Amino acid sequence: MKTLILTTIILTTSTAASYAQPGSTAAKPTLVEFELMTWPELKKAIHEEGKTTVLIFNGGTEQRGPQGVSGAHTLIVRALGKEIAEKLGNAIVAPAIPFSVNQASAELPGTIGLTGPLFAALNEQVAEQMIVNGFRNVVLMGDHGGGQKELSEVAAKLDAKYAPQGIRVVYCSDVYEKVGADFNRWLAENGYPAGAHASIKDTSELLYLGGDKGWVRKDLIPTAVGDPVRKPGEARDPGAKRIGNGISGDARRSTPEIGKHVSDMKVEYAVRQIRTLLNQTTTAAGQ
Repeated sequence: MKTLILTTIILTTSTAASYAQPGSTAAKPTLVEFELMTWPELKKAIHEEGKTTVLIFNGGTEQRGPQGVSGAHTLIVRALGKEIAEKLGNAIVAPAIPFSVNQASAELPGTIGLTGPLFAALNEQVAEQMIVNGFRNVVLMGDHGGGQKELSEVAAKLDAKYAPQGIRVVYCSDVYEKVGADFNRWLAENGYPAGAHASIKDTSELLYLGGDKGWVRKDLIPTAVGDPVRKPGEARDPGAKRIGNGISGDARRSTPEIGKHVSDMKVEYAVRQIRTLLNQTTTAAGQ
C-alpha cells in the first residue's frame, strides 16, 4: 500500500511539473472570448496585440419547435462569434446577449423577450462599456430577426457620437439578412422546401454545431413539419389547418452538412462585411 501511494504521488507531481516547464514549446491557444480572459490578458490583447475590435453578437431565447432547444440563437452565437473573431484576427467577442426583441407565449413556452427600447438601451450601454475598456471598433450584430432594426439605429447613433474620437461603431447586417436571403435561394435551387422558423436552416445548424451536445431532439426530426411558409404579403388561408407546433416550414430533411453550409455562410459574410465597414469608416475618418 505504501508503495502504491508513493507511486501515485510521484506520478501526480511529475505531471504537474510537466505543465510548469519554463521552456515548454506547447503553443498557447489564442484567446478571443472576453469572458474567458483575465484583465491583463485583455489589456495586452487590446494595447499590444492590436485586438481593438469587439463583436457584440446578440443571441436570443425562444421556442424552436419540438426538436430544437430554446437557447439556440445564443448557443450558435457563442460558437460562431468565436470563429468570426479568430478569422478577423484583430477582434475579441463579447459575452453573448441571450435575449432579443420578442414576446413570450403561454401556448408555446420557451421565449424570453425584451421590448425594442430595452434591447436598444442594453446594446448601447454594453457598446459604451466596451469603448471604456479600450476598444476602438465596436460591431453590433444579431442572430435573431427581432432587434435588427434596433441594432442598426444604435450603431448609427453611437458612431456619430464617437467618430470624432476615432472610434467606430458599426452594424453587421449580412450575418442575418443576407445569409437568410441567400440560403433561401439555395434551398429553392437544390430542391428543398421553403422554411422559416425552426425549419431546415435552424435545425441543421443545431445538428452541425451541437448535435452531439443535446441541442436537438434527433428522434423528433422525422416529424418536424409545421405550418406552411407564407410568401411576403400573402394572407393566411382561413381554411387551412394550423399545426401550431412552433415550426414554420419543414425541418425533416435537416442534416449537419446543411448546417455547416449555413454556419460557414454566416462566418464568411460577417468577416467580409466587418472588414469592409471598418475599412470604409477608417478611410472616411482619414479624409
